[in-house]
Amino acid sequence: MEESPEPIEPTNLRFLRLLVTGLTVVMMVGLVTVVALIVMRFRDDGPILPENLTLDGGAEAQAVTMGDGWVAIVTTDNRILIHDRITGALRQEIALSAGGFGASVSED
Repeated sequence: MEESPEPIEPTNLRFLRLLVTGLTVVMMVGLVTVVALIVMRFRDDGPILPENLTLDGGAEAQAVTMGDGWVAIVTTDNRILIHDRITGALRQEIALSAGGFGASVSED
C-alpha cells in the first residue's frame, strides 16, 4: 500500500484556514488605514510666525501668545510686546508694574 505524501485536509479545516487568512489581511489593511487617517488628521504645520521677529534691547521672552493677526510676547523685564503676526513690526508695548499678581497695567 502506498501512502500519499500529504494528508487530505478536511473541508471545514481548509475553510477555517482561508477565513483566518482573509481576516488577517482585512485587519492589516484596517490598521494601516486607521494609522494613515490619524496622521493626516493631526498633521499641523504649526502657527504662522514672522521670520524676522526679534526682541530689542536684549529682552528675553518669558511667554508667547497669539491672536488673530498679532503675537504677544511677555518679557522677563515686565513688558508685553505686541507684534504684527505677518510682518513682525512692533504694534504696541505695555509696561507692567513690578507688583505681584493683580498689578495694574499701564500703556505707553
